[in-house]
Amino acid sequence: KRTWSLGACVKFYNCHCRCLVAILADKYALGWASKGRVLLPTATTVQLCACIGRSRSWSQQPSWAMAFLGSYRASVLLLLTCASCILMPAAADYAKYKDPKQPLNRRISDLLARMTVAEKIGQMSQIERENATADVVKEFFIGSVLSGGGSVPATNATPEAWVRMVNEMQRGALSTRLGIPMLYGIDAVHGHGNVYRATIFPHNVGLGCTRDPELAKKIGAAVALEVRATGIPYVFAPCVAVCRDPRWGRCYESFSEDPKLVQQMASVISGLQGEIPAGGRRGAPYVAAGQRNVAACSKHYVGDGGTAGGANEGDTPATFHDLLSVHMPPYYSAVAQGVSTVMVSFSSWNGAKMHANRFLITDFLKTTLRFRGFVISDWGGIERITTPKGADYMLSVKLAIMAGIDMIMIPYTYTEFIDDLSTLVHNGTIPMSRIDDAVRRILRVKFTMGLFENPYADFSLAGELGKQEHRDLAREAVRKSLVLLKNGKAGEKPLLPLPKNAESILVAGSHAHDLGNQCGGWTITWQGVAGNNLTTGTTILDGIKHAVGHGTDVVYSENPDAGFMRQNKARFDYAVVVVGEPPYAESFGDNLNLTVPAPGPRVIQDVCGSVRCAVVLVSGRPLVVEPYMDAVDALVAAWLPGTEGQGVSDVLFGDYGFTGKLARTWFRSVEQLPMNVGDARYDPLFPFGFGLQTRAAADMEALN
Repeated sequence: KRTWSLGACVKFYNCHCRCLVAILADKYALGWASKGRVLLPTATTVQLCACIGRSRSWSQQPSWAMAFLGSYRASVLLLLTCASCILMPAAADYAKYKDPKQPLNRRISDLLARMTVAEKIGQMSQIERENATADVVKEFFIGSVLSGGGSVPATNATPEAWVRMVNEMQRGALSTRLGIPMLYGIDAVHGHGNVYRATIFPHNVGLGCTRDPELAKKIGAAVALEVRATGIPYVFAPCVAVCRDPRWGRCYESFSEDPKLVQQMASVISGLQGEIPAGGRRGAPYVAAGQRNVAACSKHYVGDGGTAGGANEGDTPATFHDLLSVHMPPYYSAVAQGVSTVMVSFSSWNGAKMHANRFLITDFLKTTLRFRGFVISDWGGIERITTPKGADYMLSVKLAIMAGIDMIMIPYTYTEFIDDLSTLVHNGTIPMSRIDDAVRRILRVKFTMGLFENPYADFSLAGELGKQEHRDLAREAVRKSLVLLKNGKAGEKPLLPLPKNAESILVAGSHAHDLGNQCGGWTITWQGVAGNNLTTGTTILDGIKHAVGHGTDVVYSENPDAGFMRQNKARFDYAVVVVGEPPYAESFGDNLNLTVPAPGPRVIQDVCGSVRCAVVLVSGRPLVVEPYMDAVDALVAAWLPGTEGQGVSDVLFGDYGFTGKLARTWFRSVEQLPMNVGDARYDPLFPFGFGLQTRAAADMEALN
């Protein structure tokens, strides 16, 4: 019992049972019944076993037993030895870790004690969906599977198709010896972005401008339901980065440049996971019971928003005091809310790769902050520890695991990772205590979220995907995220809210009728894609057409030139120009000039030089707009509003007032960057917290 694994004992025991069962049944009317994976004795056979087990001398056995033992003594001894090792303990505690009535730590310890090294390393492995057949999950004891950006079971897959895919992988996990369920994860940074027909909410850069933690919590709950509708229980969200330089290609994933505001908006975690009960253990992961919430992941730990020049995956030069005061506070809030996992950043801190930083991962996050969930790497993150990437993979595995990372998002080279980690464990380079700590944390999350009791998903939540209630919530978020930067030229009346009953209006610009541009990156694909064929939703143009009176002629021209405007300027009462950035994600969004992309500047000049105009800027960050300020009558920062473009028209036409306030500083030129509120040299075009306020048209009429 002490030297053989449980699986080896079961196989050995069953083998001898099968060899003897015919003899026992034939000569002595004894029998064995098959139950699950182990052969169980009938009552007569138990009598023989008990009789022999109680006696110290062979001569003390009854004659009917002695006749049998004389011929088959050796085999019976082997049989009884295995029976005593397997049957008796198994009856007492084999299912302890499967019993939800047992205390959490007892379940974890019981299961951990039964696991082989291979099973433990499998739990530490997260592989991409493309590799994750049921057979692969079973063979390598895979603990987690993910969908990367754009990784889907089929184009425009239904919730039912997602559920079937996840359940098939889960079948492989549950068919292993111990039946440890697999945990499926996916990015959901502004809604269930990978999935067709999902509700796409404004990116965090816009949500920060709402300054509404309760709204963020509601959004988290809605996203959790839509993710659960596809059978997925784990999301890589929220991003709690404090973006200090808008040149960074992930700045739109950040709520603000201000750590206090990011802390407040981290309330989305309680929406995703459920509200942690009062008196809950500090640092312990929490996911509400049932299947309406998901495990969350705060990312990217730590300092990802402070890299020099805003370079993605770059180096954050900062003192420890600066790191604690600027970039760490959101993690205090995340841990206090019971966040289940924390993802490590690609970036470095003063030249040291975060994926190899034991001080910040183990000593600070796990020990000082008492975080008890598990730490996960970013996509292929450990390969980036060395320069060039992947130059010494075994060294990268060693440094990452010893730094305190518990689960590795591999995502493709899983056999190499498993082989290398196995070697490092067997030769003593990585102690078993470090492996056990990692697996204990992973199991804690799985037990806490009820994955052992409810490993399979069903179709009951399919109707939650793209639900009208969620779209209404997203539309509200769009309204509250809009920031009014200018409203009327000097000496003139404000242009906004726009009159609904004009005779004719012009809507122009590349982003006026483009759902993909509205949504930005992490929508259907990793980088996002322009156009109206990616998913369902309402463009800003659709919203304008719905808002105006029936007699108003809405003329749409994506790219009107100066000639068109000269011929038609007398025709239009006013114009709405919608321009901005194309979709991007991560390093593809790093930008050192931050100008409005062409042909946006020319369209602004041509249209706004001919007719009164409101410019709506769709972007993941502030852009250089000072050159156009004199030409425009009104300027609105709409950020990346998502699928519910009608939220923009709601405010443009006065159904609701402008309430959004800048969550980040709007610079004049890139030469000023980085520039953040509180800096000694602070000369922005629009300061942090700026935002003109308006009343809803109905309220204004009532006041008049």
